[in-house]
Formats: sequence, C-alpha cells, structure tokens
Amino acid sequence: MKNASDTTADAEVTALHRALELSLRGPRHGVNPQVGCVLLSPSGEVLGEGWHRGAGTPHAEVAALASAAEVHGPEAARGATAVVTLEPCDHHGRTGPCSVALIEAGVARVVYGAADPGRASSGGAERMRAAGLEVVAGVEAAAVEEAIRPWLTAVRHHRPFVTVKWASSLDGRAAAADGSSRWITGPEARADVHRRRADADAIVVGIGTVLADDPELTARGENGLLPHQPAPVVLGRRAVPDGARLHAHPLALRRFDGHDLDAVLGALYDDEVRSVFVEGGPTLASAFLAAGLADELVVYLAPTLIGGPFTALGELGVGSMDAQRRLTITGVDRLGDDLRIVARPATTTDTSATAPAATKE
Repeated sequence: MKNASDTTADAEVTALHRALELSLRGPRHGVNPQVGCVLLSPSGEVLGEGWHRGAGTPHAEVAALASAAEVHGPEAARGATAVVTLEPCDHHGRTGPCSVALIEAGVARVVYGAADPGRASSGGAERMRAAGLEVVAGVEAAAVEEAIRPWLTAVRHHRPFVTVKWASSLDGRAAAADGSSRWITGPEARADVHRRRADADAIVVGIGTVLADDPELTARGENGLLPHQPAPVVLGRRAVPDGARLHAHPLALRRFDGHDLDAVLGALYDDEVRSVFVEGGPTLASAFLAAGLADELVVYLAPTLIGGPFTALGELGVGSMDAQRRLTITGVDRLGDDLRIVARPATTTDTSATAPAATKE
C-alpha cells in the first residue's frame, strides 16, 4: 500500500485542502454531505472548482466540470485530475452519478479523501477504475472525515448524528429553585445555539420541556427566522397543548412516545433526518447519554451560582468512579461572559478507526 507522499503530487494535496475549504461552504444539514472538488490540468493548473450547495443542486464534481468548461471550453477536463474530498458517488438520485460525469468528461485521474460508506452511493472508485481512470484514495482522509463526521456517522450507523446541548451555571444547575431558567447564559451564547439549530435537521425535546417552557423550537437571528429550520420533534406521551407555540412552527411537528430512543432515531433517519439537536432538559439529555447515543455535547457554562435541586443532568447509571463517562474536549470558546465547551463521549460511535493511508486503486 502506497502512502500519500508516494502517490500524490504536492499540487494535488494543496488542491485537496482547497476542496475541503470549498466543501464547508455547503449546508451542514440535509441528506447530502459537504463535498468540494478542484479540477487540475496535467501541469497542475486549476481549471475549475465546485462544491455541493444542497439537495437537488449539482454535486461538487459536476459543478467543477461546469466551472472549467465555462472558462476553458467544453474539452477542458480531458486528461485532467479531479481532486475531491469524498469518493465520487455512483448513484442515480436527484442527480446522476458523479463517477459517470467524470468518465464522460475525459478526466484521467481522480484523487479523493474519504470513501463513501453509503449503500446506494458508493462504488464510484470501482466504476472509474474499470473505465481506465487512475484513482488514488485516502489523501488527507483524517481531515476530510473530521469535517463531515456528522454525515459519516449517520450513514455508517443508519441513525442521525446526535448533539446534546445544555446550559448551566458553574455549579451545574439548569434552573433556579422556582423552576425559572431564563436566562442563565447571555445573548452571545443564545445566538450560537440558534446557529447550531439551523445546522441540524431536527431539534428534539421532551414533552416536559414543552409544558414547562412553551418553546418555539425555531432557529432565529436578529431579523427573525433563519433560512433553514430544524424539524420540531417531541418525545413523550402527554399531549402538546392546543395553544402551544410549537403549532406555529413552519415545519410539521413529529411525535414519538420516546420509550425506545433507538427506534426514534431509526424512524427519523428513514425520514431523511441526518442530524438532531437535543435540547430537552436533564431527563432527555441523560437518557441519550445513558443509552450511548450522544455523539457530541455542546455545553454552555455561565459565570453564576444557583444551587438548588435542578441539575443540568439526571441519572446516568454511574454507580462508581470506574463507571464514569469520560469525555474528550474538542473545543473551548468564550462567548461573551459564558464558556462554550464541545466534547465527545469516549464511547461515542466514531466515523472510522485509524485514517487509511492513500492508496492507488
């Protein structure tokens, strides 16, 4: 097996980094991954660039081919190298297979970062190799997999990527003794929550939160609703009151009794939900964590002390220190007066084991 330095020119590695940068311009929500593509001439000149802009739009490879054709003419891709963050798909969906588009455009070589784990969409590398293209896989795979970790987790495990969020005081309280919780954190932290809601396909709360707080479960900015809204999901058997603000949500409310979280996530995945943002209070947060279904934690800590019984988390099934649930902190940022901590449970489902070395297929 050859490594990246053996199989990939410096210009192609640079192009992969650029493709990854381009990919992040696409939406994080939805059934499609963020993908970027850079098309290089045999001499290493950039001929075209593209990224996937959302469901139903041209995929990154097709966008890059169109960009090259617009500037350099319809034969621009003949003999070129396509550098892509994700293995080109081999799937007929809302658009045609990118593998076929690259073959038909006359591309001679394809370099990509992460393999496509999708049951329906994978196989592009095999098709292109069979058509005579040179294919190099695994270039900067770790960086690519980290960038699209939510989508990879969802596709590999056939359930949405789960982010559990809570806000608390420094002593771990989510509400005062009278039950009031608005506002523990400041406006900067609350704005960050709304941006993260807008990146998710669905926002999940328990019926207890609905009855206590009457939330809107929308993603909002200074000028009102943000362009993308997460679907509202409520878990629990009690009814949502007729006058609840949830009924004004632009998307239809989805209800589950919440008894089986695996079944809930499976049903949401089948309904094209690939990421969920759990905001449902200590009972629901603890349930996801105890079940090992939390892929990421986003915790906002306010510089205040509250005391009292309303802790941010409930029972996790930790009976001794040997059973504690260790976390890996991936980010700590200050938002106004508050701290945002992003962490991953040590037991979370991972997108891969050790990142593969680049291989020539």
